[in-house]
Amino acid sequence: MKINPKEALQQLSTQDGPFLDLFAHGTLSVEIYKPEKVDLQQPHSRDEVYVVISGSGEFLNDGVRTTFSPGDFLFVPAGVEHRFENFTDDFATWVLFYGPEGGENNP
Repeated sequence: MKINPKEALQQLSTQDGPFLDLFAHGTLSVEIYKPEKVDLQQPHSRDEVYVVISGSGEFLNDGVRTTFSPGDFLFVPAGVEHRFENFTDDFATWVLFYGPEGGENNP
């Protein structure tokens, strides 16, 4: 299975909204996400990983602000407030949700 970012972004451009579901297997689901100007996300019920495709900006994760750029990996536990801010117009990211509702517990 291969998903090309250029093709995924082309598919997304034909949709109404900033994200598109692309793949699911077991508890894993993969989306592409490209917000316009403002990221309106709310906390999610499952653990989440972002892998930045393009663009740069700031990522607010549970009150901690960091910068991001292409190739960066960002992890958000289930239920945690997070959002992308001050991002460039070309910002796009893979989104991977996995695990059970409520997130995985660390021992």
